[in-house]
Amino acid sequence: MTPGARVAAAIEVLDAIVAGQPAAQALTRWARNSRFAGSKDRAAVRDHVYDVLRHWRSDAARGGGLSGRARMIGRMRGLGVDPAGLFHGEGHAPAPLSQDEQQAGEAPIERGVAWDLPDWLLPLFEESLGTEAENTAQTLTERAPVTLRVNLAKTNVADAQARLVEDGIMTVANPRASTALTVTEGARRLRNSASYTEGFVEIQDASSQSAVLDLGSPGRALDLCAGGGGKALAMAALGWSVTASDIDAARMKDLPHRAARGGHDISIHAQEDLADLPKFDLVFVDAPCSGAGTWRRTPDAKWALTPDRLDTLVAIQREVLTKAVALVAPGGTLVYATCSVLNLENDAQKQWLLSQTSSFVLREQRHWSVDAWGDGFYAAHLTREV
Repeated sequence: MTPGARVAAAIEVLDAIVAGQPAAQALTRWARNSRFAGSKDRAAVRDHVYDVLRHWRSDAARGGGLSGRARMIGRMRGLGVDPAGLFHGEGHAPAPLSQDEQQAGEAPIERGVAWDLPDWLLPLFEESLGTEAENTAQTLTERAPVTLRVNLAKTNVADAQARLVEDGIMTVANPRASTALTVTEGARRLRNSASYTEGFVEIQDASSQSAVLDLGSPGRALDLCAGGGGKALAMAALGWSVTASDIDAARMKDLPHRAARGGHDISIHAQEDLADLPKFDLVFVDAPCSGAGTWRRTPDAKWALTPDRLDTLVAIQREVLTKAVALVAPGGTLVYATCSVLNLENDAQKQWLLSQTSSFVLREQRHWSVDAWGDGFYAAHLTREV
């Protein structure tokens, strides 16, 4: 596909998203109907689509409309590229800009447009982040880093980095976590590389890695909202005896394979069976949340979030915390974590839990910012005294 044809394909996908299709579904349907597109073409189209999703409001302003075509025009302008170079109608490229399109569009000035946030989220961002609110919103419009966790159960950082070079993957040490390497070249080779398929590295954001490294001396741990199992695997690599569970067992379907690949023995239990197990030294609650710290990776989630959905998530977080309290052994630790930057889901929930029980005391809490090294993340460590 020519560069212009890739842009036209992205417009087709964006129009499907405007019509209400989830981004991943729209991209999958396009790929299935476009067998002529190679892997590089599919990757390029996906990049165009997600770049526009990150700039959904500002690109609409720059392009002068809400359609996929207008937003793609806006993305070109946002990059300082003349759209006429790709909108020329040749080789399956989009049709040339009309006179109206050439004159349409304006710089994103209104705050919600310039920050690429829904208006209702602006006060929550400002209350949660203070002077960092605008910078965080702008950083969430950029592409996220691809970061690896070195599996210390199999190798060390230096050897893992050397193996990755042999696979054609260049990395640099990530200052956010001692086990983290950020990919600078060859990211698309990763999934098929020996380093990955043989379990020497896993894909995991550096903030998430840092949260696991903060857990202290290994013991018996429960990953209560395990999902795909990234934190369970990271804990196991550090010597924890890990039990994984999730209210939706299907989310853990790949965990046995990932654990075997990494050389880990992780016990998987249904939520209803947890009360029958001995209490744990550590219960890690990576709670369902808005994902506001990860919106570079899932920008469509930013636009799908509503006040009602956020309220529902807050209620779910409290339900999970209530369940977790009963599973912590005396002297053990409950870690409440989210990949959100919103106080409503972070500090406020920690305070709510402390108001509900006198058995726990706050030992420490950390906030990780959204930046070039990692996602936004929060973790509070609460020790059970009785």
